[in-house]
Amino acid sequence: MESADAPVPYRVGQWLPSDHAFLARWLEAMIHKTLDEPRPLHPVVADFRDVIESDPAIFMLFNQMFEQVPRRPPYDRDYQHMLQLLNTQMTHAPEFDQTGLVGCPINTIFDWSMGTAAGMAAFLNERVNAELKKVLNAWGRFLGSSDSTDVLSDHPRKGWFGADARKAMPDFAREFRCDPDAPHHGFRSWDDFFTRELRAGVRPVACPDDDRVIVNACESAPYRIARQVSYRDRFWIKAQPYSIVHMLANDTLAPLFAGASVYQAYLSPLSYHRWHSPVSGTIRKAYVKDGTYFAEAASHGFDPAGPNDSQSYITEVATRALIFIEADNPDIGLMCVLAVGMAEVSSCQITVYEGQRVRKGDQLGMFHYGGSTHCLIFRPGVKLEFDHHGQKPGLHAANIPVNARIATVVR
Repeated sequence: MESADAPVPYRVGQWLPSDHAFLARWLEAMIHKTLDEPRPLHPVVADFRDVIESDPAIFMLFNQMFEQVPRRPPYDRDYQHMLQLLNTQMTHAPEFDQTGLVGCPINTIFDWSMGTAAGMAAFLNERVNAELKKVLNAWGRFLGSSDSTDVLSDHPRKGWFGADARKAMPDFAREFRCDPDAPHHGFRSWDDFFTRELRAGVRPVACPDDDRVIVNACESAPYRIARQVSYRDRFWIKAQPYSIVHMLANDTLAPLFAGASVYQAYLSPLSYHRWHSPVSGTIRKAYVKDGTYFAEAASHGFDPAGPNDSQSYITEVATRALIFIEADNPDIGLMCVLAVGMAEVSSCQITVYEGQRVRKGDQLGMFHYGGSTHCLIFRPGVKLEFDHHGQKPGLHAANIPVNARIATVVR
């Protein structure tokens, strides 16, 4: 077992390597690819450029963010170079890499600039996020096309079904619906692979007939539990406290959760990315709140880890899905599943509707191209005993299976 002080190979969730040398090498390779394959800007990237150059405040911020980056290659570039790299990424899907998986390539392009004072301001800007949404949606259409399947290969190092990937995901064919004998294991696109479904019976629902037992909504690692959470708090300060009214996007139901308990857990790129109901009950409300994509907490100072270390902060500002469920168990009552997007993994699709009855373990929705983090929010007065499966919540916790017990109601 590694010691608590041992270096970890990845940042929280394993979306990006912790060693910046890996990111620098990846970025240098992307720069060479951009130089070798010059092409006109994709229409949404061109629109992003026009917004940057036409809005004086945004223009200033996108110039300043690169001026504020430490002057070291390959980060000593400008917003025009950033747009060219973004343009190249629009027709590439992430490759597997055992030594330094870059699960968030667009995050890598923005990585150091978004950690500057100007970057933090720019990536909170409403117009910037509207353009980023267009860019990510366009990239998502590519990831949903058959052209994105080239990385779903058996290349020993870069393919998602190659020797290295099989070592990282040894039970893939047994756990997920696929056909190992078909091209790309039967997946039609990168998105089809990333939103893959579990085979029947692989993740059984814990105590399906016991409404006191709450199950894990995502295949995720426990990050934090907070109790008696303030209705409104200074979520941007050090330690990133939760702020219920902001997390719940000023919803009319938000006041019912003042003093709530919050359970937060995060996903990894090798995980299953669909959300399941933690309780049996009825869907009261379900909608997506648009927000930020690459904003991070200023309280971390210059944080080269991007929004990864801002797990709590982004629950208030990032694009997120809110699903309010009236649990059958009156000792739980109304609770909320908050699925939070981060960086380019912010496409939240809800697959249930208001008024629908759900059983514990039923699907609620999914993250397209991966996932980020999620919260279960319980009203004050709900007494819960949490089960962390023998580990301590934090940045280096391990996944708990979806549908496994994570809490029990205590009367």
